[in-house]
Amino acid sequence: MLFGLDGVEIGLIIVFLCLFGGILSGFPVAFAIGGAGVISFGIIAALDSAGILVHQAIDTGSAMYADLIAQGIKADTISIFRYPDLPTYAEPVFKGGWETAMDRNISFIVNRMNERVLAGQSIETLLAVVMFVLMGITLERSKIANDLLTTMARVFGPLPGGLAVSVVVVGAFLAASTGIVGATVVTMGLLSLPTMLKHGYNPKLATGVIAASGTLGQIIPPSIVIVLLGTLAGDLYSAAQETRAQVAGCSDALTYLGEPAVVSVGTLFQAALLPGIMLAVLYGLYAFGYALINPKEAPAVEFGESSGEAVTKRESMTWFLFVPAALIGGVILMGQVNLIGNQHIVVDSFSDAGKTASLRTNVSEECSASMIDLHGEEAWNTALAEQAAIDEAGGVAQARALTDEERQERFAEKVAAAAPIGSGIAIGFLLLGLVLTTARGVAPSKDPKPLLIGGAGVLLAILVDILFIRPTTTPGWTLIYLAVPLALTLYGCREATRRLGQNELLRVVFPPLVLIVAVLGSILGGITNPTPAAALGAGGAILLAAYRKLHDQGKSGGLIIWATFAIIIMILVGVNFDLRINQEDVALENLIAFAVAKIAYLFAMFGFLYGCWVLMRGKVLTPIVRETAKVTSMVFTILIGSQLLNLVVISFGGEHYIQQFLRSFDNELTVFLIVMLVLFILGFVLDFLEIIYIVIPIVGPVIYGGTFDPKWVTIMIAVNLQTSFLTPPFGFALFYLRGVAPKEVTTGHIYKGIIPFVLIQVVGLGILWYFPSIVTILPALIGN
Repeated sequence: MLFGLDGVEIGLIIVFLCLFGGILSGFPVAFAIGGAGVISFGIIAALDSAGILVHQAIDTGSAMYADLIAQGIKADTISIFRYPDLPTYAEPVFKGGWETAMDRNISFIVNRMNERVLAGQSIETLLAVVMFVLMGITLERSKIANDLLTTMARVFGPLPGGLAVSVVVVGAFLAASTGIVGATVVTMGLLSLPTMLKHGYNPKLATGVIAASGTLGQIIPPSIVIVLLGTLAGDLYSAAQETRAQVAGCSDALTYLGEPAVVSVGTLFQAALLPGIMLAVLYGLYAFGYALINPKEAPAVEFGESSGEAVTKRESMTWFLFVPAALIGGVILMGQVNLIGNQHIVVDSFSDAGKTASLRTNVSEECSASMIDLHGEEAWNTALAEQAAIDEAGGVAQARALTDEERQERFAEKVAAAAPIGSGIAIGFLLLGLVLTTARGVAPSKDPKPLLIGGAGVLLAILVDILFIRPTTTPGWTLIYLAVPLALTLYGCREATRRLGQNELLRVVFPPLVLIVAVLGSILGGITNPTPAAALGAGGAILLAAYRKLHDQGKSGGLIIWATFAIIIMILVGVNFDLRINQEDVALENLIAFAVAKIAYLFAMFGFLYGCWVLMRGKVLTPIVRETAKVTSMVFTILIGSQLLNLVVISFGGEHYIQQFLRSFDNELTVFLIVMLVLFILGFVLDFLEIIYIVIPIVGPVIYGGTFDPKWVTIMIAVNLQTSFLTPPFGFALFYLRGVAPKEVTTGHIYKGIIPFVLIQVVGLGILWYFPSIVTILPALIGN
C-alpha cells in the first residue's frame, strides 16, 4: 500500500486536493468542481492501472466472516473498521477497470441530470430557488434596506449598542424578505458601517455584527439553503429509512416506522423559523451586552425625530398592547367556547374508511422483534389489541356510498354543530379592527370619529353574522348582509391607512412585512408549497419595487396599489365562491363571482406588466433579470458539477468506504457529532453549495438512516452551513464586507470581529442539540 494507506483513502485525498486546488485556481467554482472530478478521476485511473492503488477488501470466503454471518450479523454491517482482524485480500480500486467505471459514470451523470435538473420530481421545488432569488434581488434593488436601516436606527439608536441591534433587526427582516447573503452584507456594509464608525463604534463589533446578521438569510425562511438541502434531505431520508427497514427484516419503512418516511421543504421552513429567530436574538443580546460592558465602543446615538405625532407611554401601552391583546384574546376565547369556529357543512358522498391498527402486526418474527425494539412493548401490544378488535369486527370497514337519508342526517348534524360566528368573518374583521386601533395609537390627538365609525362597522358585522348569516347561507347573500358593515369598516380603515402612512416606522416596515406574511404564511400554514409561494413573492416584490420607483420619481403609484387590491379580491373570491363554471347547474352568484375574479385577474396582470415596464424604463429590471440568471445558473451548474464529482467518489468505492467508517460507531450521537465537526471544518474552505451537493449525499445515508428526527438533522446542518459564510479565511460574507469596507477597517478587524459570532453559532448549535424541540415544536403545532 502506498504510504501505508488504503487505495480508497488515497483516492479520497486526491479528490479533495483536486477540488481544493480547483477552487483556489481562480476559475469559477461551478466549473472548478466538475473539472476537479475529471482530473481526479484521471489521476486515480492512472495510479490504479499502474498497480499503485490497492484496496484491502474483506475476504467473504474466510471462516471468520462465515462465523459472523452465522451469528446473525448482517453483511451490510460488517466492515474492516468494526472488525479489523478479518482476513483481507488486495484488489484494484476500480474492480472492472477504469474504462468500465468511466462508462458507468457517463451513463449515471446523464440520468442524474435528467432526474435532478431537467425533469425529476425535485425540479418543481428547485424552481422555488429561481423565484426566491428573483424576489430577493428585486427587493434589494428597491432599496428597502436603506429605509429599514434608517428607521431602525432611530428606534434602537438611543439604546446602548443600538446601532448594532438595529443591524441585527434589519438583517433578520431582510433574511425573511430577500435571503440573499451577498446583497444584504454589501448593502448594510455600505450604509451602516460608515455610520457606526463615525459614532465611535469599535470596528471589530461593527464588522462582526454586519457580517453575521447578513447570513441570517441562510436559515430564516424563505432560505435558499433550506430549499436546496430539503430536496436532498427528502430523497436521502426516504432511501435511508427503506434500507434501515430492510436491515431490520421489514418489507418497507412504512411498516417499520408506522408512518411515511417523508420530509418536505415546507416542513423544513416551519422547523427553521424558531432557530433563525433564536440566532438573531443571540446576536442582538451579544451586541447589547458588549455595549453595557464597553459603553465607549458601542455608544447610544440620538438621531433626528421621526415623522409622526408624539405618543405618550400610556397611550402606547393602551393602543399598541392592551387593546390588541384584548381583541385577539377575545377572539381566541370565543373560539374555545365555539362561539367562533368552522362553518364547513359539506358532506362527503362516501363514508369514512375504518381505522387500521397504529402499527402493522402482520409481519415476520424478525420484523416484529425490530419493531418492538423501536416502538416499545407497550405500543406493540396496543397495536395487537387494535388489530384483534378489527379482526373480530370482520376487518377494516370499507368506505361506501351514503344514502340520501344518511347524507341529510349528517348535513343536519354539521349545521347544528356549526359555530354562530364564522372563523373567516371573525378573523377578517379582527384584522380590520387592529388596523383601526393601531391608527388610533399612532395619532391619538386626531378626530376619532372616522375610526369609531369603522369600529361600529366591525361590531355591526359580528351582530349581523349572529342574527342573519347561517352555515347554509350562500356566499352571495353573506356578502349582501355584510355590505353595510363592511362599508362602514372600510370607511374607517381608509382614514386609518392615511394616518398609518404618516408614521415612518409603519410606512417602511408594513409593505415588505405584508409580502413576508403572504409568502411565509402560505407555506407555514400549509396552504401551498414553496414554489407557488415563491412565485407570489417574486410578483409582489416587482410590484413593491415599481411602487418605490414611481414614488422616487414623484409619480402616483395608484395603479400598483389597485393591482394589489385586485390580487386580494381575486384570492377572497376564489376562497369563498365555487368558480367551477363548467358544471351543468351553476348558480348566478357563482357566475358573477367568476366574472369578478376574472376582471380582478386581468387587472392584476395589467398592474404587474405595468410594474415591469416601470422598472424596465427605470433601467432596474434588466440588471435584476441578469443577476437572477447569474445566481441561478451558478447554482444549477454547481449541481451538475457536484454530481460528476460524487460519481467519481462512488466509482472507486469512496462513498461506501466513508459510510462504513461512520457505521462502525455504535453510538448514533457520536456519528452525527463527527459529521457536524467535519462540516464545520469544511466550512472554512468550502462554500455551502459545495458542501450540500458533494458532502451531504455521501454522509446522508448514514445520518438520515438512524432514529433522529430528519427535521432536526437538516436544521442542524443548515445552521452549521450558515457558519461557513463566517469562518475565516474563506467566509464569503467576510469577502463581501471587505469589498465595501472603508480603508480604516482592516481585514484583521473583520476576522477578529467575526470570531464572537462564530462562537455564538456554536452556542446556537449546542442549544439546538440539547433542546431539539425548538426545531420540532412548530411543525408539530402547525401539523396538528
